[in-house]
Amino acid sequence: MVYFGGDDLFAANRPWGLPIGNLTSQFWANVYLNPFDHFVKRQLCVPGYIRYVDDMLLFGDSKVELQAVRQAAIEYLTGLRLTVHENSAQVRPSATGIPFLGFQLFPDHRRLKRRKGVQAVRCFRGLVRQHRAGHLSQTRIKASVIDWINHVRYGDTWGLRRAILDLVVL
Repeated sequence: MVYFGGDDLFAANRPWGLPIGNLTSQFWANVYLNPFDHFVKRQLCVPGYIRYVDDMLLFGDSKVELQAVRQAAIEYLTGLRLTVHENSAQVRPSATGIPFLGFQLFPDHRRLKRRKGVQAVRCFRGLVRQHRAGHLSQTRIKASVIDWINHVRYGDTWGLRRAILDLVVL
């Protein structure tokens, strides 16, 4: 629980957050963070800015300048009663790879994060077990596989997809 200025003893009882994965959470994140988008582009004049729901990337030419932008963004978001994961919000060169939306982004390619591949293997093995036990239809497994492929195809994952999908043979 994070406390902000003006909070009283009953702040812990106040409901907070939105259910993740819900379409309304994406919509409300865009509505709620729209003023922040304008702040970053118009007042901070950041040359490169990308945001998807609550994940954002800021690009610039100077590490010192980006540190100042980072601090200003954190202060602005605190005013909206939002917190930033300090470990994730770091200034780093893009050549070392930037984590974003389940991928590690490099200037010339994108790789799926290792933990996302491991998570997919565990998920698909569980689906196959449920199917063999008669608790899950082939249609449900096919839908899960298609959903996963549609996400990971944005990275350089051809070999990874082939290796993981060999596990889903029924």
